[in-house]
Amino acid sequence: MADFVHTLPFFYGNITREDAEGYLKQAGIGNGLYLLRQSRNHLGGFALSVLHSGRCYHYTIEREPNEKYAIAGGKSYTSPVDVIDYHSQELDGLVCLLKKPCNRPANMQPKVGLFEDMKEKLIREYVKQTWSLQGAALEQAIISQRPKLEKLIATTAHERMPWFHGSITREDSEPRLQNGLRTNGKFLIRQRDSKESYALCLLHEGQVMHYRIDRDRNGKLSIPDGKTFDTLWQLVEHYSYKPDGLLRVLTEACPRPDGDIGRPLLPRDHPGLSTVLHSAAGGIRSMFKTVPIPGRKKSQGSRQHPTDNFNAYDTRVPNSQADSIEAMPMDTEVYESPYADPDELRSATVDRKHLFLEDGELGSGNFGTVIKGIYKMRKTEKPVAVKILKNDDNPSVREEMLREANVMQQLDNPYIVRMIGICEAENLMLVMELAELGPLNKFLQKNKQTTMKNITELVHQVSIGMKYLEEHNFVHRDLAARNVLLVTQHYAKISDFGLSKAVGEDQNYYKAKGHGKWPVKWYAPECINYFKFSSKSDVWSFGVLMWEAYSYGQKPYKGMKGNEVMQMIESGSRMDAPVNCPPEMYTLMRTCWTYKADERAGFTVVERRLREYYYDIAQ
Repeated sequence: MADFVHTLPFFYGNITREDAEGYLKQAGIGNGLYLLRQSRNHLGGFALSVLHSGRCYHYTIEREPNEKYAIAGGKSYTSPVDVIDYHSQELDGLVCLLKKPCNRPANMQPKVGLFEDMKEKLIREYVKQTWSLQGAALEQAIISQRPKLEKLIATTAHERMPWFHGSITREDSEPRLQNGLRTNGKFLIRQRDSKESYALCLLHEGQVMHYRIDRDRNGKLSIPDGKTFDTLWQLVEHYSYKPDGLLRVLTEACPRPDGDIGRPLLPRDHPGLSTVLHSAAGGIRSMFKTVPIPGRKKSQGSRQHPTDNFNAYDTRVPNSQADSIEAMPMDTEVYESPYADPDELRSATVDRKHLFLEDGELGSGNFGTVIKGIYKMRKTEKPVAVKILKNDDNPSVREEMLREANVMQQLDNPYIVRMIGICEAENLMLVMELAELGPLNKFLQKNKQTTMKNITELVHQVSIGMKYLEEHNFVHRDLAARNVLLVTQHYAKISDFGLSKAVGEDQNYYKAKGHGKWPVKWYAPECINYFKFSSKSDVWSFGVLMWEAYSYGQKPYKGMKGNEVMQMIESGSRMDAPVNCPPEMYTLMRTCWTYKADERAGFTVVERRLREYYYDIAQ
């Protein structure tokens, strides 16, 4: 949502209320002239400033828990622009109708606030250090999980600010402010005995004044009888330009002494504030406590981070957010390769003596069965899925299974099921990482309470994995919800590469020799008519997968036979939108179902559109 709002000509960014009034009065005296700006006290919210009879009125547009926007007491909408559109037709509590936008002066860009300037660096450093990610895995983590990361970082950013001195006493705070230059407005914030309470310590005429900052039942922070804020840095930003009940504005941050809460950071007015983070390993993790993921046990052999005793089974969330932010894919042991540890040698084969099979099937098919197992590596043991060939005498099935193993061993992406190795024993076995929640379609059939936001998150992750395949010239040929497996409710992986093909760099499609046992309802017209398969035909299949996901695992083209489906497609008709499917997502499905392959969008476009929509609803 933020990216979209930044493009609006009447959005001014992080300007003050006084600045907004100046722009409106300078532009004219017409009633209903308005502009939009970033809220300086509500995280993710906006402020609407309106001119009426020579006076300016200001309305906060809050982002609600259901990810919608509303002026307090008013109707909820999917974006602040929808709120503005509504109030251009209806007063509904406003002083006048919104009649004309006050656009920014020529060549003026929206003002970027303090946190926005720091955010990119904070997010990148947090992901890199917390999960020891680099390269493509780092970028994919940021792309897929950005909304959660932004919220997590925003609510803990104060702990890396020079003015935050942690849990020091009132008596300790005063000499810190009185040492050196006794500048009026010099300040620091300390944490009081309660984790939900802080104190703002302000120097005025040589004396230190202490203002209590409490958190209310809604999680808002405020000085008694003062404005409420979502974060401490927003509170500091506000009182840095307006006293609003304090003896004076905040002017100079009192830096922490060396050794307190990490090394001192750059001063508030330093031009390089965006480099505020330490590069030392563990610098950001110090802000977080360890919260075990429910239902998961620690393994004694799990890989340790170099500077702490957290392991890959832990999720780190800010102290005040531990109950509200779900685990991220990077918190699971399968996000990185099983051989990410350099002490574990990569091998294409698995020693049967180190593979222990358990009772009970995870699934079955023409090839045989899939069962759960434990693979004991050098330093740890991992739960695995083992695909076992039931009829070793059938050379064609064996060849297909080995071909799948060959494809999977070439792929390395967090959103694709990884191949661990081949085990030649009593039967031919493919050993793969385990995604315990099973196929996406079956999960959604059983979990109808899954939110559209959660579904979009999973579908977006599939698009990241498919974009990776597209970039590496692999065609999946069997993309469907049944072949997307869930590691957790928030982490999906693409599986089943039995039909996959590597396409040469000098061509962009694979041509089959003839019809096989094909999943026709997921196939693009050129696959059926000309036996041609490409990343563009995978895009068509992805559109069907999206339909399955948003219909909670229903079968596509229900009750229709393959030839009836083809007749329907050739006639120009397409499946209707699933019930309650977001219109933006159905539009994307229709884009995936563009008849001509050369006019169909690729996964680069599909992934970006999904990402933009997911960010909109997850802000």
